Amino acid sequence: MKYNYLFALVFWMLAVAKAARGQTGAEDVIGVWQTHGDKPAKVQIYKNGDRYDGKIIFLQFPLDNGKPLLDKNNPDAGRQTRPVLGLVILTGFRFDTDEWTDGDIYDPEKGKTYSCTMTLKDKNELKVRGYIGISLIGRTEVWTR
Repeated sequence: MKYNYLFALVFWMLAVAKAARGQTGAEDVIGVWQTHGDKPAKVQIYKNGDRYDGKIIFLQFPLDNGKPLLDKNNPDAGRQTRPVLGLVILTGFRFDTDEWTDGDIYDPEKGKTYSCTMTLKDKNELKVRGYIGISLIGRTEVWTR
């Protein structure tokens, strides 16, 4: 009986914590997000049909030798002349319960595309996790609204 009470208390505390945090809705990810690091950018996430995509709308360093920064590391030679500003780097995310899954993130600095998930820490912080293969092997960045 003592354990039943303890289990019920823990379950109730988890429910209260989730309610206090609020439910995440599919469109809560929509907006402009600031990346961090050596070369900050702003990414606009938007709905595209029943999925969510995102494109670079601001670069702190948009020029390379006085010319627009290009997607020069892309493995597809036909895409290496695309400007990074305006480049779609998030594609195909679908909302599932409290995270956006099944998407990809493109890193123009490396010219590589990774599987990706996104989760809201709160309404102004987005955890973006890029990985190869399984989610355990990857990197997480926190973007701010």
